[in-house]
Amino acid sequence: MSLITLENLSVRYGGQTVLRDVNLAIAPGEIVTIVGPNGSGKTSLLRAIIGATRPATGRVTHQKGLKIGYVPQKLHIDPTLPMTVERFLRLPGGFPRADCAAALDQAEVPDLSKQQMTSLSGGQFQRVLLARALINRPDVLLLDEATQGLDQPGSAAFYRRIAQVRAQTGCAVLMISHELHVVMSASDRVICLNGHVCCEGTPEIVSSAPEYRALFGTGTGGALALYRHEHDHAHDANCAHEHETEKAAE
Repeated sequence: MSLITLENLSVRYGGQTVLRDVNLAIAPGEIVTIVGPNGSGKTSLLRAIIGATRPATGRVTHQKGLKIGYVPQKLHIDPTLPMTVERFLRLPGGFPRADCAAALDQAEVPDLSKQQMTSLSGGQFQRVLLARALINRPDVLLLDEATQGLDQPGSAAFYRRIAQVRAQTGCAVLMISHELHVVMSASDRVICLNGHVCCEGTPEIVSSAPEYRALFGTGTGGALALYRHEHDHAHDANCAHEHETEKAAE
């Protein structure tokens, strides 16, 4: 049984339709990556899934008792507000300190609990947001361009951690990526969105689909160059290869 099912989903803002007739099902344990140009409805899709946006037509169905963890693009915290990472993680549900520590460990930032939120680097901040999403042991992890603002090594490391979390917990992952060069080879499916589902399948199938190429082209910038995450040496080799490819294309 699917964890989340979208049936003929359409979303409108004012008189504009941003999504139309989207059908999608997320199975337990799978990683699904959504790609698409700016304005294609990617964030609106996630907002409809979490209930922040009401569909104009169609419906979103969650498996009974489904727990969702959500990592947003960004989160603004008042710089004058003193708040430690632990305090942030315990809001609003009053999670035990042990759960906070376990979530930080799972996000690979176990030593940040006493740090002020406003003192964190961009990469640390995103890891704390990931810990916050993991603290209630979700069945599905949703990520809305969660690596925005991170450099390429930071993005790659973040996506490696997501793949490891899936392997450790068995949670499904649905994520938006605006960085085609860091779409993981571990993704079970890639969905190309442009107001509707243009095409979907494995990364290799989508990258060769005419609909995808019409949006992103066929050169280095449009190709789904896939990171391999078995270990750091493989990652470093791929980064070096991509750098040489990009230089050759310039």
